[in-house]
Amino acid sequence: MELNTVIFDMDGLLIDSEPIWQDAATEVFKGYGLNLTQEQMNSTTGLRTHEYVKWWFAYYRIGDAESANAEKKIIRYMLENIERKAKIMPGVPYIFDFFQKKNFKIGLASSSPQELIDLVTDLIGVTKFIQVSSSAEHLAYGKPHPLVYLDCAAKLGSDAYECICFEDSFNGMIAAKAARMKCVIVPHHTQMKEERWSAADLKLSSLQNFGELHFNLVNG
Repeated sequence: MELNTVIFDMDGLLIDSEPIWQDAATEVFKGYGLNLTQEQMNSTTGLRTHEYVKWWFAYYRIGDAESANAEKKIIRYMLENIERKAKIMPGVPYIFDFFQKKNFKIGLASSSPQELIDLVTDLIGVTKFIQVSSSAEHLAYGKPHPLVYLDCAAKLGSDAYECICFEDSFNGMIAAKAARMKCVIVPHHTQMKEERWSAADLKLSSLQNFGELHFNLVNG
């Protein structure tokens, strides 16, 4: 089946927001006596906010009583700081232009809440290209479950086999592959050599590097 749909992740792929998410979590978690390592932070990248808050609160036996408040504080931090601190990732205008010229349906599937998706897509100037955005915030399952990708594809009227996804996180890659979609992974440069990316159909160092040859390889 020929590809006709592209679905993008957002955080870490289109905008360099992962450090801000980590700053937000670090600041909020400190109020509960938690100091996570970088490795611990990386292990929950791609999960929904309430999922990784509950995960670490359970791990350190803090309990659920304060998890909802911690989640709200993290989201508020993001909304207040992302415009000032985040930078658009290399190749974003290029990759949207690439698929628009192919008349692809274009969607976005993110673990972030919809209000943050709307803020970011407007900030980086891609709102006009995106026909559908799907947030996993209120879905039954978040990444690495495939539901947010399947939800986005359904809204676009696309079959899973017609979709190519772009991701930067391990949980996102697993979600895309579990949805039976093609997946191009663009990991953080510090994680490029990790073997776990072998599940992806293609690994690149930047969106800017994706060209016609890569498209033909994935579409074959």
